[in-house]
Amino acid sequence: MLTERKRRKYAGNLAGNKLLKDLPENELLKLLDELEEVIWPKSTCNIYKQRTSNFFHFIISGRLKVYQIDLHSGREFTFFLLKKNDAFDTLCLLDGNEHDVYYETLDRVVLLSLPMNRMKSWVQEHPQINKNLLPYLSNQMRTLETYASNVTLIDISTRLARLILSNINAESQELELINDLSNEELANLIGSTRAVVNRHLQEFKNDGIISLGRNKVEIKDLDLLLSKANNNGASAH
Repeated sequence: MLTERKRRKYAGNLAGNKLLKDLPENELLKLLDELEEVIWPKSTCNIYKQRTSNFFHFIISGRLKVYQIDLHSGREFTFFLLKKNDAFDTLCLLDGNEHDVYYETLDRVVLLSLPMNRMKSWVQEHPQINKNLLPYLSNQMRTLETYASNVTLIDISTRLARLILSNINAESQELELINDLSNEELANLIGSTRAVVNRHLQEFKNDGIISLGRNKVEIKDLDLLLSKANNNGASAH
């Protein structure tokens, strides 16, 4: 049972969720009555498919990595970094089938969850949610489309520059979401390896594009970064 303080806080969080943003306040409060607070500690690898397949989750805070792994080679590829105002699992919501991916928390992640069958009812009964669902899925499909074309057609230096560029806050000009990720995590986002990403980051640093701290990347010259991101290389190594 949520305290009144948490209830007010979470109602505000839900109002900013990409799927619920058009829902009236009274309906948000009704939905909140059905939601369960779930907390996943930092660096938790969640492989409980039953939980993620049978429950729908709204992310209140923290970052969640959605990825696949080759159990033989240990190689990973990250599909998405989900954050506040995101939700999952939309594929299970649509087709009812198990989604063969893994989840890992990069921070302490706070979720609000409800059974998948109840979420389906909410979508059916509230056109506002259904209207927001298609653009949300479309954005994820475009992200995967970009990943696929980048991995096959674009050199790693350009991929890395585009990844950094896509995560810069337009107002503050600061790098967000990926600014404190390890080189290995950055490599998983662009289909590369830690050693190769490290080499390119050092090149960016030497060129005056970025500065590097302990697991922290800061932008020094945005124009040079833009130039690097627009340089379509022919090599992918």
